Amino acid sequence: MIEYDKNSHLLTEIEHHYTLADVPQPRLYREIFPYSEIPKCTFNHRLSPVDPPKEIWITDTTFRDGQQSRAPYTPDQIVHLFKLLSRLGGPNGIIRQSEFFLYSERDKEALRRCQDLGLKFPEITGWIRATKQDFELAKGMGLKECGILVSCSDYHIFKKLKKTRAEAMMDYLRIISDAIDVGIMPRCHFEDITRADFYGFVIPFAHQLSRLMERTGVKIKIRACDTLGYGIPYSGASMPRSVPGIIYGLRNYAGFPAEQLEWHGHNDFYKAVVNSATAWLYGCASVNCSLLGIGERTGNTPLEAMVIEYAQLRGTLDGMDPTAIRDIADYYEKELGYEIPHNTPFVGRDFNMTQAGIHADGLLKDEEIYNIFDTTTILKSPPRVSITSTSGAAGLAMWLSGYLGETVDKNDPRIIKLKEWADAQYAAGRVTIIGHAELEKVSKELGILG
Repeated sequence: MIEYDKNSHLLTEIEHHYTLADVPQPRLYREIFPYSEIPKCTFNHRLSPVDPPKEIWITDTTFRDGQQSRAPYTPDQIVHLFKLLSRLGGPNGIIRQSEFFLYSERDKEALRRCQDLGLKFPEITGWIRATKQDFELAKGMGLKECGILVSCSDYHIFKKLKKTRAEAMMDYLRIISDAIDVGIMPRCHFEDITRADFYGFVIPFAHQLSRLMERTGVKIKIRACDTLGYGIPYSGASMPRSVPGIIYGLRNYAGFPAEQLEWHGHNDFYKAVVNSATAWLYGCASVNCSLLGIGERTGNTPLEAMVIEYAQLRGTLDGMDPTAIRDIADYYEKELGYEIPHNTPFVGRDFNMTQAGIHADGLLKDEEIYNIFDTTTILKSPPRVSITSTSGAAGLAMWLSGYLGETVDKNDPRIIKLKEWADAQYAAGRVTIIGHAELEKVSKELGILG
């Protein structure tokens, strides 16, 4: 069959239309997911073309998935973080949406208070139980869009729901129709898509959603959920783990435009960020993230990481304010008592700290030699140094320069005096670092600081 492709503007040969494979037994891809072994990364060498959308953006799940692995935020905390999200995303709405639970009175209070702020971005969307009553609730709270869980792997359909694929699909379509009936735009969360039968269930189900959109005139979104972080970004990787293959298939086999596709990743295999960027590159407009990557198990894609990734891919921040990242990190640590691992990129206290003397010497000569970019201006995080037995005079000079706000040469008499003290410490058997507070105290005792 030959069809005209509205995206590529070419006549395209369609091998066949995919129909539901209502199998009697679940397809668990045991050759890829043996469970008793580490999952396999397989290749079929089929290459999907890089096809980034004209416009890409970020969505937020801090107040939904981000609350599933920590104590719930209070309404005050949500309001504060929501304002920081809006500032970070900027006036162009690069952080386009933020999803909220609607289960409890506390959830509803937080949502109403964020609505009352009158901020254009991020738009507030909901996450609710898939019942008509909850759709009515969401509509009554002024929400236009809500997430609906539609698990799509046989692990979930057969083992969790105890249904066949046909039964699950019919139930999902009925629930989605209920949402449309009350005026809610459904965002269908294709849970566990990286273990699902892509051509036997995912694409046939997406075709049914397309038909539903044609009948109702209501847009439906698909969130491709890499629930256990199995997604693989590599070119030529085979399904169901291939991120390029999943996005290409949803665009070209299911016919969903980029703006109605969203990627939701987890970090179980350290691939949350690269998989999200890959989804952008292969035709998905939206990537779903949480602040600091906090979420179920190893967490979601860190939102602040995708802000930086956006700037790298597009060459501009498009109005985003990355200095908000430092304020967000400080709020988590000082107000919420959340300890960010010190070497976490962009937000950790020591992400741009050096201990090596040779690095400190380079930073003294020109910060650009050993700093990733102007972190002082862009992230409100100047490069720092901690002192060890290998830091040398350069490390101490960098510390004192930062403390005084002026350049201090490593041959300065003050540095020589401080180095003599530090060398004596390590000669006596010390193995721990010398921190800022201790350096400040000793410098005052030595008369280096007033």
